[in-house]
Amino acid sequence: MKSLVLSVPQLGFVVGTRIALALGIGLLISRRLSESKRRVVGRRLVAIGALTTIPAAVLVARSRKQTGI
Repeated sequence: MKSLVLSVPQLGFVVGTRIALALGIGLLISRRLSESKRRVVGRRLVAIGALTTIPAAVLVARSRKQTGI
């Protein structure tokens, strides 16, 4: 069985990248803010989320441990 061992800051980083990506996509498809503000903020959040996906995936991959039963 494999387990995943992450510290609290590492978990926060991984979760934060997912949140930024989701919020950016949500802003791009919503109609609450003015279109220009929504697009600028939404695109930036999507870019941050997308750019930090690779380091987060590497962190998770390196944190996987094989456990014996």
